[in-house]
Amino acid sequence: MDTIKIAMPNHQANLDEWLHYLLAIHPSEIDMGLARVSEVAERLALMDLAPAQVITVAGTNGKGTTCAMLESVLIQSGKTVGVYSSPHLLRYNERVRINQKDCLDQEFIEAFEAIEQARAEISLTFFEYATLAGLYLFKQAKLDVIILEVGLGGRLDATNMIDSTATIITSIDLDHQEYLGNTRELVGREKAGVCRKGCISIIGEPNLPQSVTEYAQSIACQLIRVGHEFEYQLHADSWSFSTKALQWPSLTLPSLPLANAACVVALVNQIWPQISVADINRGLALATLPGRLECVNQAPLVLLDVAHNPHAAKYLALQLRQKLAQNANASGKVIALCGMLKDKDIAGVFAELIEVIDQWNLVTLSTERGATSLQLQHQLQTLEQAQTNTQNKLNINTFDDVDDAWQSINATIQPDDVVIVFGSFYTVAAFKSKM
Repeated sequence: MDTIKIAMPNHQANLDEWLHYLLAIHPSEIDMGLARVSEVAERLALMDLAPAQVITVAGTNGKGTTCAMLESVLIQSGKTVGVYSSPHLLRYNERVRINQKDCLDQEFIEAFEAIEQARAEISLTFFEYATLAGLYLFKQAKLDVIILEVGLGGRLDATNMIDSTATIITSIDLDHQEYLGNTRELVGREKAGVCRKGCISIIGEPNLPQSVTEYAQSIACQLIRVGHEFEYQLHADSWSFSTKALQWPSLTLPSLPLANAACVVALVNQIWPQISVADINRGLALATLPGRLECVNQAPLVLLDVAHNPHAAKYLALQLRQKLAQNANASGKVIALCGMLKDKDIAGVFAELIEVIDQWNLVTLSTERGATSLQLQHQLQTLEQAQTNTQNKLNINTFDDVDDAWQSINATIQPDDVVIVFGSFYTVAAFKSKM
């Protein structure tokens, strides 16, 4: 693919100018494959990040929270850690952090200048540039551990050009079907592509597609599976983790999803068995991630979650029911502020939440891929008509943007209500930017 001829930013350019340039020079947002980005990485000597250990995290949902909890545990144990993740909520700098601090504008600019010089005739996507920039900054920092969050799938994702020490696959479900396939077996095979010969892969998906097992066996990758090689259990005010060799009966509950915390503990037990239970507990307890069941107000309770596919929506529905159960004597409602991208499984997301939410406030997202509030309303009403057990007509309001929706909600909200802002990174980011 030919590079589009656009003038490279000059030495006085700021980060925003560089980001506009990177978006403009490649004709497509997604261009699957490793050949182009690997060639540039070779030119920059980024393919080998030793002595750092590299952990690659793939999965339909839970990648970001898994990375955050692993990062926190490793920091508590005294290691230096870099995390590459995507997308960002408010600032591009969120995509690359070193020792829990976002990298600076000038650091990114220096990385982009080096990449631009090295790539010459090779065209790179925005995500590929971001990945290379992360690797460039990590190598300069001489870290103990590098954590790479897969952007899309696994096998052909830019992060997968790097051979990892170990991998985690958090969950497997249908998403990005135009790229990954329309069955769980096909999606599983794409995500299994991050596995490496002779290494281990922690599996948090309890219903594992056969395609993952078969591929792992073909390359002699050892799978450490939830429900088999490790188990976990939630208790009233703690949780337990066990393998055949050890039992930890009373661990501190994390604020992030427990299933992902269990994957982190399983990995630490395999790769860094010297890390103490105290460091694990502290790391899990301190780990947070913006936009993942993020609480921004207590009374009324206002939560933000980037859930944008049915798998994530199912988990969100469970969490909302638990929040209501904890407040059993209250008469509050669950109020949703929702905006989604039109290429997502909108009906599947709404089907998981329709019985939990009392009032829907639907917004139009001002991006090319954004669904309108009326399109979202149509999906909800179609679901309502298909349900024979619905007692009351759905309470649906439509708005042009997040601001209008929140002003309407804020005018009538009661202290016992629960507000959930969800549906897309764009929705959560728009809400947070106005706070």
